[in-house]
Parts: sequence; C-alpha cells; structure tokens
Amino acid sequence: MSESAPPTAAPTDRSRAARPVPKPGILDIHAYVPGKATVEGGGAPVKLSANENALGSSPKAREAYASAADKLHVYPDSRATIVRTAIAERYRLEPERLIFGCGSDEVFQLLNQTYLEPGDNMVQGEYGFAAFAIGAYAAGGEVRFAREPDYRIDVDEVLKCVDERTRLVFIANPGNPTGTWIPISEIRRLHDNLPPSVVLVLDGAYGEFVTDPTFDDGLDLARTAQNVVVTHTFSKLYGLASLRVGWGYAPAEIIAAMDRIRLPFNTSIPAQMAAVAALHDEDFQRASIDLVEQWRPWLAQQLGGLKLDVVRPSAANFLLVGFPKTPGRTAVEAEAFLAARGLLVRGVTNYGLPHHVRITIGLEGQNRAVVEALAEFMQR
Repeated sequence: MSESAPPTAAPTDRSRAARPVPKPGILDIHAYVPGKATVEGGGAPVKLSANENALGSSPKAREAYASAADKLHVYPDSRATIVRTAIAERYRLEPERLIFGCGSDEVFQLLNQTYLEPGDNMVQGEYGFAAFAIGAYAAGGEVRFAREPDYRIDVDEVLKCVDERTRLVFIANPGNPTGTWIPISEIRRLHDNLPPSVVLVLDGAYGEFVTDPTFDDGLDLARTAQNVVVTHTFSKLYGLASLRVGWGYAPAEIIAAMDRIRLPFNTSIPAQMAAVAALHDEDFQRASIDLVEQWRPWLAQQLGGLKLDVVRPSAANFLLVGFPKTPGRTAVEAEAFLAARGLLVRGVTNYGLPHHVRITIGLEGQNRAVVEALAEFMQR
C-alpha cells in the first residue's frame, strides 16, 4: 500500500450490502411536494397552487429570453455578471457579496452544506418552507421547529431552540405558507440574541409584495452584520419561476465559502438575460403588486364571509385558509372539490396544517370562481 493512501475503513453495514445504500438519513427525508399542476381528465386548470405571478412574466423578459436562442451552445457566465451588476445597482450592494443559484432553493442548500455537519442543528419556524429542512437533513443536521403562535414567527420561541450546536436559523419573512410577517425590530432582536457563530438567513421570496412602509427585508442589517444572509428570487414578483434564478447577499467570507461548492454553471444564459430585463421592467412589477393589493383583501373578506378562517394579515401573493374539521367540509375535501372544477389550490398537510389550504391570488375571474365554488362547497 502506498504511504499516501488512506487507511482501509472498517467494514460497515453499507459496505456489506448487496446494492448501493444511501447514507443514513437520506431515505427518511420527505421529498418536496410542489403544488398541483394538472387535473384528472386533462384540460387547462386554473392553477392557484404555486404562488406564481397571475400576470405571467414581463414582456421585456420574454423578449430577452427569446433573444438568447442563438447562445444555447455556449456555457453561461458562472458568475452571472449581468445579473450581479443589475442587482448591485438596484439595491446598492457590493457585487462581490452576492451569490446566485438555481432558485433561492439552491442558496439554502449551499448554506446547509457549508455550515452543517452531523450533530449540528438548524432552527426554523414550525410552518417554515420545506426546502430549508430538506437541505439540512441532507447535510446530516438536525432540524428544530420553533412554535409559531398565531401562525407567525415568534422570536422567543426561536431562541428557545438555539444551543451550542446551532449553526443556522432560517426565517421566511413573509412566511410561506402562512403569509404573515414580523417587523425589522423583531428581526434585530433575534439577531442580537443569537451567538455570533450562528448564521441568520432571511428569506425574502415574497418581500416584494409587502407594501407596509415599516417592512424591511433585512438587507441593511446584512450590510454590517457578520452573520446575516438575505435571499430573494425571480420566481414570484418577476414571474420567472420556470427559469430558476435566486440570489443571496451576505458577508464576503460566507459567500466565498459557499462559492467553493456551488455548481459552476447553475444559472443559464436565457435565465440571466430574462432576469435582468425583468428587474428593469418596473411597470410590470407595479402591475403585479397592484393586482395582489386589489384582490387579496377582497378574497380574504369573501372567504371570511363563508365562515372560513383566513390567516391575517397576509402580506404575500396568497392566503392561508382554514376549514372546519366537520366531515364534508374539511380542507382535504375542499381541495378535491375545487380540483374537480378545474381550480387548483395547495393543500398544506405536509406543513403541519391539515385543516388549511393555500390559495394564490389570481386574476379577477379566477378569484371570483374560487369564491363561488367554495360557497357551493360550504352550502352542501
């Protein structure tokens, strides 16, 4: 044996297996379940299950995407320079402190892989986005779920879960699937009480839909703190869900560590070009926000009038709606009833909310159709 060769590892159950066996914990992970996209019998459903932009995508973004057709044979810029420059200019950020991923989901995965090892733990809200936990489990970490009284993040509950082996805390603000949010004063209080070795991750996937002037996504905190990461996505407001472009802003040391394991060509040329165009199309952004601002309160009021428990206030482009536990009127039955009429909403049993569904704010006709169908459902 060469002196440079590693010693032979002691046999394990996996080494004696008759076929390859995944490492411990992988088969215990529940794979991510996306919102439904099809209905039985085919046809074109009204899809209000994935919080996609009801207006589609920016015409300028579609034009930019199409213009990339003659570049399909070329590897994309690994640094996503054109998107990096546009984001830095829009938010007054240092370009070298940005990282880009295949959706913000990949940024979460990179954080988990970079900071968690077996024995470490990550903390998130009990109704937190499923991708946070999936990445932590894959890295061999423990996931601790902080209680969310009234369906919103509670800083004190989060802090109760933190110990010497905590490496990451994930906070979606606004939350998904709850739609609720907490003010920057509470975010700062959480940060002030975390050990400096813990990375605080602020997921702002729906932050662009919050119009309350007191809302803050945490970018200003991340400018000076050594342990804060803020993430955003082009999937929601910008209407580019299929192109998978997300980004994170963090201290240079955190970005440098994540970049070491980031796949080299993780955002495509068409995606980069469309993202820049979408970022510059402020008319489309304004129209998208206006649509949500107009129909979110209307939908909440109408559903409340049907004696359904709408979680308020939602600051995102969706509502979380509670149903009775009475047989015949449950959330599971409501989801199936709507689907039979071509209206797809999101059941959230996998988020620990078996009595709720999540409904994306749609166009006027779509919103009215949901209310009419649910009125029929509740009167059966």
